[in-house]
Amino acid sequence: METIHNDLSQVNLAETLAPQEQLKPAARTIKRFSIGIPREISPDENRIALVPSAVQELVQNGHTVYLERGAGNNAKFTDVEFSEAGAKICETTEEVYQAEIIVKVAPPKNQEIEFLKPRQVLFSSVQTFIQQKNYFISLLQKKITAFGFEYVKDDSNAFPVMRSMSEIAGTTSVLIAAEYLSHPVFGKGSMLGGFPGINPSEVIILGGGTVAEYAARTALGMGALVKIFDDKIYKLRNIQYQLGSRIFTSIIQPKVLLKSLQTADVVIAALYSREGRTPVIITEEMVNQMKKGSVIVDVSIDQGGCVETSRPTSHSHPIYQVNGVTHYCVPNIASKVPHTASYAISNVFSPLILKIGYTGGIEKYLTRDPGLRQGVYIFNGILTNKTIGEYFTLPFKNIELLMAAFR
Repeated sequence: METIHNDLSQVNLAETLAPQEQLKPAARTIKRFSIGIPREISPDENRIALVPSAVQELVQNGHTVYLERGAGNNAKFTDVEFSEAGAKICETTEEVYQAEIIVKVAPPKNQEIEFLKPRQVLFSSVQTFIQQKNYFISLLQKKITAFGFEYVKDDSNAFPVMRSMSEIAGTTSVLIAAEYLSHPVFGKGSMLGGFPGINPSEVIILGGGTVAEYAARTALGMGALVKIFDDKIYKLRNIQYQLGSRIFTSIIQPKVLLKSLQTADVVIAALYSREGRTPVIITEEMVNQMKKGSVIVDVSIDQGGCVETSRPTSHSHPIYQVNGVTHYCVPNIASKVPHTASYAISNVFSPLILKIGYTGGIEKYLTRDPGLRQGVYIFNGILTNKTIGEYFTLPFKNIELLMAAFR
């Protein structure tokens, strides 16, 4: 017995009882990427996908960041700020596109698609319903893996980039409406909101989502009378709860909506469709019965718009009038406040890139993150997004089936 006792005394009891896999942790292979940030060539895109503080964190974690000279100028970030953060400043677009991961905001133009190469990873917006079929065919031919900002989900099953942009767009849409409502030519010379002794402005909001919530918050804060229309009761109930106010809400009924439109000063069209085009809710006949100098801001224009008289405009030429009613239909409203919007985008994608690197690469991380898998619309040259496939009649495959090979 004494011998046994002596032998046991030489053994670490914790090691004896611990599972073998805990004794020798698996070696973690950290992947360090080269990341390219090209200058946006779309005249209406002023945002940048990664801000200097995010670049600094990526560089400190071993990644290499290439920035095209002047890429952050429109968002009020200088090349000096990026250089001090550790980015390598490039003189040409082609140099930036040598990186393994390309991170930009606007969908790549045809001349940018030419720079892409097989196995490269692209993070950008997609703006599906303003693209042509050949655009996706060109991307597929490049054999890249592409993620769409609009489709990426987080751990709460929400769309983090879309929510951030929606919050910004909701607030900004009311500020834009206020600007044009007071305009001597395109508006009525009226202040949006309320004022002692004067009837408050009437703001109609179509939709009960995030854009609608933040538009309502802003309009209410300015003293306006707000009415919200949606086709789902639970959304109307939820928005009342979020606002903490029993504001006017209604199911979308043409007669009720028309009556409100006839006295409205501002309409914020913010319906969102999870699949396909947004339905047209406000007809041209309804628009013709609105007050002269009233303002429509169609935030849903990037999905086709829910006002019959809406057509896409640009930041350089943002408005037009139909029967005296001013229409603002810029698809990327958040780009009007690019400094703020750039931080919102960067706050989503810089931690994501760090996680991908820490896990060991794109494929490995995709097997663990179902939310990011939802953001993939092209995987190694294969279309994986059902909406794009059906809308443009292109063959597509389920991303879950493709990922089975990496599990």
